[in-house]
Amino acid sequence: MTIQDITVAYTAVATAENGRDGRVSSDDGKLDVVVNPPKEMGGSGAGTNPEQLFAAGYSACFQGALGVVARQEKADISGSTVTAAVGIGKTEAGGFGLEVAITATIPNVDRATAQALIEKAHQVCPYSNATRGNIKVELSVA
Repeated sequence: MTIQDITVAYTAVATAENGRDGRVSSDDGKLDVVVNPPKEMGGSGAGTNPEQLFAAGYSACFQGALGVVARQEKADISGSTVTAAVGIGKTEAGGFGLEVAITATIPNVDRATAQALIEKAHQVCPYSNATRGNIKVELSVA
């Protein structure tokens, strides 16, 4: 896989304090959240966690990519939703890894068209491009 240079249009900056059991905030103050490991991983589950933040970003980004593709294809995606489920677990090598399941609901097109749209969106989405070849990402239509 070749790393491509890009012309940066925007840079998001966030700082974490105390890792997975602390706080994360953006430099502009628009994001300021307590993070805690989920109960399933031995944490309190009191705050959000990095996987939820990743799922939120990925689903929003993928929905945006879907909009780009839909405009190109002249498809009606009004009322659509995109859900990202991000799983974390131990890898065979002993570290931790992620996997993602993207599920799109697109009520105004048939299933085959919806599937084609999400596959094209997967090629456009920056999160998909960043994760491609690194983690398992499954696409499905609800």
